[in-house]
Amino acid sequence: MNPLDTVFWVLNFPASHAYAMVFIAGFSILALFAVSAKRTSPAASLRRVREREGLLPEHGAPRRDIGGTILHVLFRILAFAMLASLVIGILSLTGVPVTRAYIYDNGRPTVATLDGDWVTFTTGEGVEYTLESNFFSPAVYPDRDAYIPGGQPVVVRYLPSHPQAFVIDSSQLSE
Repeated sequence: MNPLDTVFWVLNFPASHAYAMVFIAGFSILALFAVSAKRTSPAASLRRVREREGLLPEHGAPRRDIGGTILHVLFRILAFAMLASLVIGILSLTGVPVTRAYIYDNGRPTVATLDGDWVTFTTGEGVEYTLESNFFSPAVYPDRDAYIPGGQPVVVRYLPSHPQAFVIDSSQLSE
């Protein structure tokens, strides 16, 4: 298994679901950055209320809020992951082959059938996959705007270790 295949398989998710990813990432980034930028946690707020009301034991030493720190770091990581997904989604919507060229160059070819937006193909190991190639970010390479007639067999190229990452080979389409 090629580790680079795994990287492109992960990157292919926001690229192949670009339209949804732009909206999901665009709205979630705002909340994730807001939560990660907040310097206090709910535990710290509760501690301030307890101090104000005199409910803290006097012998208790002040503690660091490890849980709050972990949450801030986790939300910051998620925010940057969403930002990367947003950038990949926008690039894919504008026609930049973020992952398509790699899959095309390193993919294993096989014959597939189209049924609307759904592509069905069988891998070399005999496993059948039915995957979406949607209108906004079609899984077609090298000519993203090629007309693909329905009902006719087409050639797809998929990553052998991750068949969910595939492209329809537009150079093999009959004119």
